[in-house]
Amino acid sequence: MSEVTILAPSPTLTVTVEDHPQGSEIHVHAGGQGVWQARMLRRLQVPVTMCCILTGEVGRVLHHLLEDEDLTVQALTRDGRGSAYVHDRRGGERIVIDEEVGDAIGRHDLDDLYTAMLRSSEPSSVVLLSGPAGGQTIPADFYRRLTTDLRAAGKTVVADLSGERMRAVVDGGVHLLKMSHEELKADGLIGESTDEEIISAMRRLRADGAGAVVVTRAGDPLLLADAAGVIAVSPPPFEEIETRGAGDSLTAGVVAALTRGEDLRHAITLGAAAGALNVTRHGLGTGDADVIESLREKVSVGDVPARADGGGSEGRISPEGLASLADPEQTP
Repeated sequence: MSEVTILAPSPTLTVTVEDHPQGSEIHVHAGGQGVWQARMLRRLQVPVTMCCILTGEVGRVLHHLLEDEDLTVQALTRDGRGSAYVHDRRGGERIVIDEEVGDAIGRHDLDDLYTAMLRSSEPSSVVLLSGPAGGQTIPADFYRRLTTDLRAAGKTVVADLSGERMRAVVDGGVHLLKMSHEELKADGLIGESTDEEIISAMRRLRADGAGAVVVTRAGDPLLLADAAGVIAVSPPPFEEIETRGAGDSLTAGVVAALTRGEDLRHAITLGAAAGALNVTRHGLGTGDADVIESLREKVSVGDVPARADGGGSEGRISPEGLASLADPEQTP
C-alpha cells in the first residue's frame, strides 16, 4: 500500500554523457519532476505509486527503469513520441544535444489517467501533483478538477506547479503549493524578488484558495506562509554541483514528513535538508536518508518580521489542519 500517489503525466527518458578515465560514460535514467520527487520519497522509505502515460519506444524503456526504482507504476501506454533528452556533460557544463517533450495527451487518455489517479490514491494519505514534460501536454483544468475531487475524498493535496496549472490547483483549493521566486516572477505575481513582494504574493495565493505556500529563493532562505504567518527556513549551505531537482527533493521531503504525521512547520525542515543535499550530487532526487536526517538538525527556522509579512504570528499546522486551510472561510 502506497502512502503517496504522484501524478507524473509524462516521465522523461534521460540520456547523459559523462567523462570517464577510459572514454565516455553514458547514463540512462527515468527523469522529470514527478520521477525525481518519487525517487527522493523512496530514499526516505515512503512507499509511492506513480500514475503516468508512457508513450512509444521511450515509454517501454521508461517502464522498466521506473519499476527498477521500487516504484509502483500505474501506467497507461500508447503509441507516439515520448518525452526524452540527450545531454552532454563531458566538459563540465550541461550541453543540450536534443530534447523532445513528446506528443500531447488525447482526451480519452486523459480520462483514463484521471480515473487511474482516483483509483490509485484511495490508500494514500497524500497526493502529489507534478507537471508534464511540455506546456501543451495536459490541460490546466485537469489539475483543478483533480484537486477538487481528491480533497472531497479526504486526501491532502500537494502541488509543485506554476503558470496555468498553478492557478488551477489554487482554484481547486490545494492544501500546499510549492513554487520558486523565479516562477512567481514569470507568472506576473511579483515584479522584484524582495521579501515584501514575495510574501504579498504568497498571501494572495492563500486568499485565492491555497492552504499554505512554500517559495524557494535560490541561495536565500525559503519562505513558508500558512495560517499562522510567515517563516524563513535556512538549510545548511553547500557548494553546488547540480541545482536541478533540488526543489523536487524539497517537496518530496516535506511530503515524506507529512505522511509521518508531522506538522508542516516541522516537515519543512526535512524538505530543506533533502533539497540541500541534492545540490551536492549529480543524481537528481537522490541522497542518503540518514544524512538527510542529520542535516535536518542544522536547518534553522525563524519568524519573518511583521513589517515584511503583514503581521503573522508563530504557530504550527498539522496534516489535518492543512485541509481546513483550503476553506476560504479559514483564511485570515
